[in-house]
Amino acid sequence: MSTDLTQALAELSALLGARLSATHAERDLHSRSETWFAPAPPDAVAWPETTEEVSAIVKICAAHRLPVVAWGAGTSLEGHALATRGGVCLNMSRMNRVLDVSAEDMLAVVQPGITREELNAELRATGLFFSVDPGANASLGGMAGTRASGTTTVRYGSMRDNVAGLEVVLADGRVIRTGSRAAKSAAGYDLTALMLGSEGTLGIITELTLRLHGQPEAISSAVCAFESLEAAVETVQMTIQMGIPMARIEFVDRTIAQVFNQMNGTHMPEKPHLLIEFHGSEGAVAEDSRRFGEVVAEMGGADFEWATTTEARNRLWKMRHGAYTACLASRPGSMGLVTDVCVPMSRLAEAVEAARDDIAAAGLTGPILGHVGDGNFHAILLLDRDDAEELARAKALAHKLAERALEMGGTITGEHGIGLGKRGLMEAEHGAGWQVMGAIKQALDPLNILNPGKLVPDLPEAAQ
Repeated sequence: MSTDLTQALAELSALLGARLSATHAERDLHSRSETWFAPAPPDAVAWPETTEEVSAIVKICAAHRLPVVAWGAGTSLEGHALATRGGVCLNMSRMNRVLDVSAEDMLAVVQPGITREELNAELRATGLFFSVDPGANASLGGMAGTRASGTTTVRYGSMRDNVAGLEVVLADGRVIRTGSRAAKSAAGYDLTALMLGSEGTLGIITELTLRLHGQPEAISSAVCAFESLEAAVETVQMTIQMGIPMARIEFVDRTIAQVFNQMNGTHMPEKPHLLIEFHGSEGAVAEDSRRFGEVVAEMGGADFEWATTTEARNRLWKMRHGAYTACLASRPGSMGLVTDVCVPMSRLAEAVEAARDDIAAAGLTGPILGHVGDGNFHAILLLDRDDAEELARAKALAHKLAERALEMGGTITGEHGIGLGKRGLMEAEHGAGWQVMGAIKQALDPLNILNPGKLVPDLPEAAQ
């Protein structure tokens, strides 16, 4: 252990006491991701409880040039929170309180460690809810860091649309506030937007002001089968073009339908399916459901089943949210490499079908699902943990899907972010803009201590 590291850990221990750990067990627990990345243990794990403690931790780490990597719920899929250069893992789980709820302004102020499910449980009596639903019960700080979206984005928007302001600790320990409680502002640079999606490379989020929505009077969900991928995706396109307001519209292919039947005891036809939900008044939901049913009939959909009770809806979306773990369980001992591209709606059917052909040509198992209402889809590539050649084929396939998305005018990631997995594709998407991101990073974090090695180009040696 270097002298700087020893001194830094001594100072952090004096600040945090038992809330700093360098044990093998804790370091190992915080070294792993949800997918295929190799373990990368930090030198120590800290559990701050206040913004002031986060600021003090960062100042100590800056003085000793020790990396700082924020950790939420550990649900990211691109290795965002792995301490690839060691340092201190900042576990934010103790900063998990709801600080304020303003029903009149439809805002909630929360700490970053609270998860979206915990927040909505707190909001239940207010008639309001927080809408962004990435599937995993992620921490809200992590969701902001990756600019997350999910199943409800087609109706309510992503984190970009639902974060009004932030409190952030910068790389030198300064604390800044971005945004406001007002509905809009034209006051200078949008620092909130800058921090959203920065993946912990520009600052540590310690507080979020979130926009809330009214709980709908009526909700209706449905699932329906189609003979082909194209017919299902074209149904989504037609539904959007007709202006039918969907709250969720999800796609799963025939392989995932098989997995659902195997793992959940359902009896879905082994065909591509759409899962849809409408929110609104009783009359509006009934009318939207009727019009959608007409579109499905026109496109040859079958086995249409409505889920109007809360219990039936919960079962449907629990099954959808559990698709990743169910797919992993369907190939015991496997690990996942999850692709994540987003294309214009006009190219979605083409992109999904091309991905299906590429997976077959590569000899891989890769069920496809996605938030097709905004052109975002995923292939869950199921891999043998001990087969390096299979992993190499999967990486090459993921790269090919990302390049095709760019050719179609899309993006290499619709919601999972960059982290380690897609950093090598950033220049292809952004060109010189990627270097501009690096310049912003260098200006705000000249010592490169905040989540180094992620998202942006390597900083010049002089800056490090």
